[in-house]
Amino acid sequence: MTRVEINLPEKFIYTTEITLRISDINYNDHLGNDTMLSLAQEARLRFLSKYGFTELNIAGAGIIMVDAAVRYKAEGFYGDVLTIEVGVKDLTKTGCDIVYRLTNKQTEKVIALVKTGIVFFDYNNRKIVPMPEEFLTIAKL
Repeated sequence: MTRVEINLPEKFIYTTEITLRISDINYNDHLGNDTMLSLAQEARLRFLSKYGFTELNIAGAGIIMVDAAVRYKAEGFYGDVLTIEVGVKDLTKTGCDIVYRLTNKQTEKVIALVKTGIVFFDYNNRKIVPMPEEFLTIAKL
């Protein structure tokens, strides 16, 4: 079976830490697959917030997710502190991929790689718009 490949960006431009909550754990006592995109979204929100943005307002444009992929590498457990690195790659006129590397802070094992494809979106007019220059500048840090 072919596995999903997630190529890492040249560098990660933001890092945050999140402690796994009991609600993140499934019936097999490890991090649930359904939580992975929630962790990525929280890291993305923190990344955007650092620059004064939200998902609805990045220099006047919102973002909308067009695809996502997860590559699981190891288990995560209740109470683990995850270091989540965020990077941007594959920039186009209207979007990019945001890549996340989730690592157990204590063991330094990579738990997962996540990629979310986003496009910039005008929610009032329901249409895709060009990437704001302000975001492009940050993405190229």
